[in-house]
Amino acid sequence: FSGPIFVILMVMMVTLVVVIVLGNALVILAFKVDKSLRRQCNYYFLNLAISDFLVGAFCIPVYIPYILTGRWTLGRGLCKLWLVTDYLLCSASVFSIVLISYDRFLSVTRAVSYRARQSMTHQAIIKMIAVWVLAFVLYGPAIIFWELVVGRSRVPKDECFAEFYYSWYFLLSASMLEFFSPFISVAFFNLSIYLSIRRRRRHHREAQLQHQLQASEPASAQTEGIPLSHNWGFGIKLPGRGSFHSQTSSPCLGKLDPSTSRAAQPSRLSRDKKIAKSLAIIVCVFAICWAPYTLLMIIRAACRGRCIQHHWYEVTFWLLWLNSAINPFLYPLCHSSFRRAFSKILCPKRYTTPPSSALRPGQ
Repeated sequence: FSGPIFVILMVMMVTLVVVIVLGNALVILAFKVDKSLRRQCNYYFLNLAISDFLVGAFCIPVYIPYILTGRWTLGRGLCKLWLVTDYLLCSASVFSIVLISYDRFLSVTRAVSYRARQSMTHQAIIKMIAVWVLAFVLYGPAIIFWELVVGRSRVPKDECFAEFYYSWYFLLSASMLEFFSPFISVAFFNLSIYLSIRRRRRHHREAQLQHQLQASEPASAQTEGIPLSHNWGFGIKLPGRGSFHSQTSSPCLGKLDPSTSRAAQPSRLSRDKKIAKSLAIIVCVFAICWAPYTLLMIIRAACRGRCIQHHWYEVTFWLLWLNSAINPFLYPLCHSSFRRAFSKILCPKRYTTPPSSALRPGQ
């Protein structure tokens, strides 16, 4: 690259590294400092933050000299290590996003049983380990043993890329597990959450209408049946459904106040609409960051790199890493519990009790 282009690219890459490292380090630190965050659903955010943090702390810094100079000078051993780590971390990030979406899906569709399992953190740890094992199995053995099986290496000495770089059949199979299946899963879980929210809104309107009809009946007709307060409180039983409260409480999507006031329901439903919008953003960001890379990777392998210019592949490659910078803002920052923890870390004076307000002994 020419001098000005070299400087611009260096600044952009270093900025991306700083954003990824600081953003995800803040999530990890918040989880360590604030014990109230140590619930099952929040462990998945921690898992995502760890994988994204390592992308910024190791994968990108090692790659920057290689992309700017066009030569790999760190040897074959470190090349293998970098490839295994990079593929592992990117895959673990994707699978963590799927796990977060699945956890949110359960928090809405099976709210009662979900709340009962929030203290069982060992289940979350098992799922986190499964994410890393699956992420390694997807590419790790192929990166390490491909040249041994084939009998020779296709990678020049001054370059560093996976041996299956032009093996379209392997890339197509791997991309099904790394992008297409996760994307379909994330879209399905978030669409199900949105539809569940819409059903709750419809049931809420039906309950309001029934309440208005009951309230308009003569007092004598009301006293002959079940008391009104037993029928139309917040914990009402809708025909053929669970209680409204059981359908709306969601520790990971925001714990709702178990108040029996009907006036509080519209605000909850308004909050649910915001949640639905955030879920749509999650699906779109995931698709924008991963789809170009996956599609170009398969096309490039099929035509052995002759139909797509290399710089387009590099652009899609950096989109993957950009996702690691977006995730800390897209996931934990959307939760009030994480925002409070971030505020305590970044603005500790705001949460420090002034000496004058402290109670004296015996008060």
